[in-house]
Amino acid sequence: MRIIVTGGAGFIGSAVCRLLVGELAADVLNIDKLTYAANLASLDPIADRSGYSFLQADICDREAMDRAFGEFKPDAVIHLAAESHVDRSITGSGAFIETNIVGTYTLLEAARAYWSSLSKDAAETFRFLHVSTDEVYGSLGAEGLFREDTPYDPSSPYSSSKAASDHLAIAWYRTYGLPVVISNCSNNYGPYQFPEKLIPLMILNAHDGKPLPVYGNGQNVRDWLYVEDHARALHLILTRGRLGAKYNVGGRNEQSNMSVVERICALMDSYDPMGAPHDRLVTFVADRPGHDLRYAIDATLLETELGWRAQENFASGMEKTVRWYLDNPDWWRPLRDGVYEGERLGLLAGGSADATPSPAPKRGHEAATEAAKLT
Repeated sequence: MRIIVTGGAGFIGSAVCRLLVGELAADVLNIDKLTYAANLASLDPIADRSGYSFLQADICDREAMDRAFGEFKPDAVIHLAAESHVDRSITGSGAFIETNIVGTYTLLEAARAYWSSLSKDAAETFRFLHVSTDEVYGSLGAEGLFREDTPYDPSSPYSSSKAASDHLAIAWYRTYGLPVVISNCSNNYGPYQFPEKLIPLMILNAHDGKPLPVYGNGQNVRDWLYVEDHARALHLILTRGRLGAKYNVGGRNEQSNMSVVERICALMDSYDPMGAPHDRLVTFVADRPGHDLRYAIDATLLETELGWRAQENFASGMEKTVRWYLDNPDWWRPLRDGVYEGERLGLLAGGSADATPSPAPKRGHEAATEAAKLT
């Protein structure tokens, strides 16, 4: 297959490119704007492969998208390009509206124009996979799971922009017949993740002896999905998913934020004992505005209809992830030194990061002192 992957220099996108080119021998055109979270070093394992090519372009640029489709002549698109960090969306929502909504619209229109020009046989096999998030569903209580028919109820500017892009994608299928499939995934983790996200931030802060900031009381729950399992799911959905359908992708690994941090500390105590005990660095900080309590995915449709199964559980995936970051400072150190040092993001103007909304003791004088640098 010849596949355009948008956002292929990002965390999930690079995993998809490595799978498609490195294992499945697909021809891939990676289109990426190269924003702060993109890193071409994540593509080093396949950069020299004959089936891989890269185009630096913005999905909002219609002329560039038309040219990419016309020259590469893809059989399919996997659309991953997006602004994705909730904290950044709180204080800088404009970029999320532009990329996630306007960019998706522009890409859908470019894909539709290209698809309309294809022969009947080529048009029938063309696919457009729009990759989204479980955050579009909003917040769960203590019970229940997100299903494909769960109503949308987004809370943040990020999740709202992704919900809008989902609606655009399905509308282009229903109105124009563009062969669209949608996926909604739970929280991803694994190698090559930009260190603003919870798991790599905690690993690298622990490694550097910096505070481990936990929002609120640490009891917000997420379903964690190892990124390589997600990449395999996306290939299945692209090649075998029903047109117009949605597939939820989840690891069935519900963990509270606090349990995630505790697991990281335990692994760091084993693999980086000079800094042990690392849980002395845990510091509770003011909660994120609009912080959803719990996400949990029901992946039954994907598992039963397409036969997908996650290969990593939380324990095995976390061990691989911690070891990868400790073994690959050449990948993450330039990011920590020059792009993002671990500072707190997403605070509202005039808000105080010292006002913890629920009781939670701070741990360790060093962590308490350093916390001010993160807030």
